[in-house]
Amino acid sequence: MVRLEENKFYTEDKAIESLPLARKFYIPLSQHLGKACVPLVKVGDSVSIGQRIGSVEAHVYAPVHSPICGKVIAIADWPHPALGRAKAIVIESGDSSSLPAVNYRSEDTVNKLSAEDIKKIIFDCGIVGMGGASFPTHIKLNPPNPVDTLIINGAECEPYLNADYRLMLEKTQEIIKGIELVTRCLGVKKVFIAIEDNKPEAIKAFSCQLPVAGFQIKVLESYYPQGGEKQLIKSVLNKEVPRGKLPFDLGVVVHNVATVFAVYEAVYLNKPLYERVVTVAGSILKNPKNLLVRIGTPIKELIEFCSPQEDPAKIIIGGPMMGIAQYSTDASVIKSTNGVLLLSKREAVCLEEEYCIRCGACVRECPAGLMPCMINLASERSIWQEAINYGAMDCIECGVCSYVCPSNRRLVQSIKRAKLEVNR
Repeated sequence: MVRLEENKFYTEDKAIESLPLARKFYIPLSQHLGKACVPLVKVGDSVSIGQRIGSVEAHVYAPVHSPICGKVIAIADWPHPALGRAKAIVIESGDSSSLPAVNYRSEDTVNKLSAEDIKKIIFDCGIVGMGGASFPTHIKLNPPNPVDTLIINGAECEPYLNADYRLMLEKTQEIIKGIELVTRCLGVKKVFIAIEDNKPEAIKAFSCQLPVAGFQIKVLESYYPQGGEKQLIKSVLNKEVPRGKLPFDLGVVVHNVATVFAVYEAVYLNKPLYERVVTVAGSILKNPKNLLVRIGTPIKELIEFCSPQEDPAKIIIGGPMMGIAQYSTDASVIKSTNGVLLLSKREAVCLEEEYCIRCGACVRECPAGLMPCMINLASERSIWQEAINYGAMDCIECGVCSYVCPSNRRLVQSIKRAKLEVNR
């Protein structure tokens, strides 16, 4: 793991603001790991906020909900922040003052819910992992092996991003209630809330409100990629997840703080996942912010609201290490969008790639224990089986190898290519 220039100062002291509603929303039918949803509405239909508008018959998926009251005006391919293009439902907003007809659950009602009741609510509300992976949460709450430990990921190790940090400060009690719900679903006894030491106010907030024995704050050094699932388990429990295995093979489940907050809102507020907090940051912005944004909002709305002082040379959804550069500002916010980063021409300069000098820096620093230089060599020569043998499928795409390479090799890009070729 490596230390990066964090650049958290742009928004770490900025309270969460609600972004004004857009006129049109573009809600992708693929916002989760698994099979894409199919529309449950047609052009011309009126929809209400929180209404389920996309679903599918599949084991791995999460339903999609309308973020607004309005009218469906199209169902068409549209720029997607991760997939390039994907089918989306286009909704023109109507009465922006309308609120969903919710049935808030009292504390007593929630306490009477069974684990299966809670899981069904989480599924019905379309909750997915909001730290970037987008794995459907209801499936992660049904691990195939018994688990005894829950780790809550509050590391947020990517530079610039503060969406999770602001949630931890402003919604501490709600996050704790979400953790309690997840704990009931899993039946675990040990709960660790992992927070990096560059977030002392978040550590203080949770220290003052932890409710019961069994909950423990684990303060971590601020290294990248500390927030990776396997790296977090190593830091918190000093256990390594073997290659080809998953955390539940060690009796562990990891959930992001934003995910457990969404679990709280689903169970207590009967609220589907139709909005989330997004950090909008970069040196060219006059007013970088942490924004509460409806799913389906084009990123150009977030950018304009934060007043760019010049045209960005590159726009990234996510952080600078694992985020995805965008070709269009029409791409919309999805459930896993935790940041929109705008880079200047100086920051976005692409250094010339040189020959590998076999220095071993990428091997030494790889948090997954791989040999990125060898996977890169196999990928360049289209020897895909050799790339697999060197562990291409175990790469977490953190970008550390490219970051430390003195020859500016496009290591992570070549590993991604190998994965795509293998999965064709």
